[in-house]
This record gives sequence, C-alpha cells and structure tokens, in this order.
Amino acid sequence: MNRDEVIAKIQTLATEFNNASYFNNDPIKFPKYFNELMQKGEATLKDIEISGILSAHLAWGRRDMIVRDCTRMFDEMNWKPYDYIKRGIYKSDDKSLHRTIKWSEFALICNNLREFYEKQLSLEELTPSQMRIRIFGRDDNPSAANKKIHMFRRWMVRNDGIVDLGLWSNTLPSELIIPLDVHVHRTALELGITTRKSSDYKTALEITEFLKEAFPEDPCKGDFALFAVAALKNEKKS
Repeated sequence: MNRDEVIAKIQTLATEFNNASYFNNDPIKFPKYFNELMQKGEATLKDIEISGILSAHLAWGRRDMIVRDCTRMFDEMNWKPYDYIKRGIYKSDDKSLHRTIKWSEFALICNNLREFYEKQLSLEELTPSQMRIRIFGRDDNPSAANKKIHMFRRWMVRNDGIVDLGLWSNTLPSELIIPLDVHVHRTALELGITTRKSSDYKTALEITEFLKEAFPEDPCKGDFALFAVAALKNEKKS
C-alpha cells in the first residue's frame, strides 16, 4: 500500500473499532466504572485517576488476565481507590499481583499517589516524564516510550464520548502520544508507518506524526486502527 492507502485504511478501521463493544473486557472498564459512580455522586475524579493509572500499569499481556488481576487489586482496595490511598496502609509483599508486578510495587505507587494528592489536585498537572518519576518511582529516561502512561493519558483526554473518558480539559487530544506497545509497533512496521526497530519515544513520536495525517487534531484515534489490524490478524490465525 502507498501512503495514501495506509491513511485511508487507518481512517476506516479507527472509525469502526472506536467502539465501546470492543472494550467491554479491557482495563479501561475500571476508570469507566468509577466515572459512572462519579456521575451519581458516589466517587471523585481522584478515584477515576487512581483506578486509571493503576489499571494502565497492569495493562500488559492478555486482556482477560489483566482484567482478572485488576479486579483482585480493586478488591484489595475495597473498590474505594482514593480512600485506600489516603489510609496509607497497603498490601506489600513479594507475591505477584500481575505477571512480574509484585504487590510491593503496587504499594510503592500507592504511597507516591498519596504524597502527590496531599499537595496537588489532579494527575493532569504532571507531564509524562514527571508521572514516570513521581508516581512510578522510575529514573528519568527521555528515550522511554512510556506506553502505560500515554495510554492512561489517552483514556483521560480523548473526548469523543465513545471509548475514552475525556475528563481532562487542560490537555488537547492533539498533544497526546501514541501508546507504543509491541503490537502497535509491529503493525506500524508492517504498514510502513515507521522503519524504526526500537520501541522508544522517537518511534512513538514518528508514528504519532504519521497518524496526524489521518486525524490532525486527534492522532491517538489511530490507536484503534493499529489495535484492529493486530486483532483481525489474530482472528485469522485462530
């Protein structure tokens, strides 16, 4: 396919797969649940942010396993994320919460969230690199793709009212970076969107810039198309 054909394919697939029915068993279901509670006055933006960033952190591997382990995590929190964070007593041991993510890592993130919310109101105030350092406790790494952070930001910023929540109003969808995981990267290589073999920030930025040709004000809408290509390929194999 030439460049124009790739753009047309991305536009078609993104429109089709930007559909809530494809995300019923996806980690985004958890911040969406707390968003529904907020609409009824039973939760706050902090509950949504905490549930979102923790669910995004576990978003690695098969979706059914991610959802299973996110459910265990919220059971531990008694389905009251902000209350749990404020309490300051967290489950912390070397047993697995999800794959190689241990409960001790979960406890560290919870403590960092508690310290953040003691002084600031919303995670929207943090840049992706600040989120990496202050919430996840990682060293600064300008070359890191930070897939989980950018996925969380997509959930919170995109505001078309279909899949993503659109609760952050001080960040524009045009400012988002594609969440670069192995499937997105492989699909982008296959479509000729990038030739870069490293799954790093430069590659994520290059893919995002290409997607702006399809969706100038909302490049991360293209995330649904890249998801769709991988999903359709898996269906053909099964």
